[in-house]
Amino acid sequence: MSVGKEGLSEEAHSDAGSEVSAQRESQGQRESELLTRLKYLQADFENYRKRTEKEMRGLEERSSKELVHKLLNILDELELAVKHSKEGAGTKELQEGVEMVQKNLLFALESAGLEKIEPRGQPFDPSRHEAIEKVQGSSYGVDTVVEELRTGYLFRGQVLRPSMVKVELAMKKPYDGGKQDE
Repeated sequence: MSVGKEGLSEEAHSDAGSEVSAQRESQGQRESELLTRLKYLQADFENYRKRTEKEMRGLEERSSKELVHKLLNILDELELAVKHSKEGAGTKELQEGVEMVQKNLLFALESAGLEKIEPRGQPFDPSRHEAIEKVQGSSYGVDTVVEELRTGYLFRGQVLRPSMVKVELAMKKPYDGGKQDE
């Protein structure tokens, strides 16, 4: 047996080198496997993203198609109302036709998630109401909506357009100097 400079035999040095080499090879295989798995995961994720986008476009298209289909009936009614107005139909019949169109349009929009804000008699809420006019009230309490000037709407529970309203301002309680009722 020959001894090297560090005091190890050549065989021991050779065994240690082959062990390190085997570990490196094993580590390289593991890294290669992990890299391959990562590539598969990336591809799976990309396919999932594309599939999800396609499904969302399809859902949006179906929703739009349903709404447009409902609105087509209303368009037909409007065309009929215009035709009757040109032919000189009576005012009452024309008014009834337009009211029917309005009712059907509101129904179509409500089925898509629209709801009217009913402000009259309610406390003024700046997140749902836009005060266009204010009048001084004669009672104490809270500011109250007394008239709706333009309808406001919610879409699926969120304010789409606030109601334009006339607000009756509540009287302020006079300052009593910090005295409380006994």
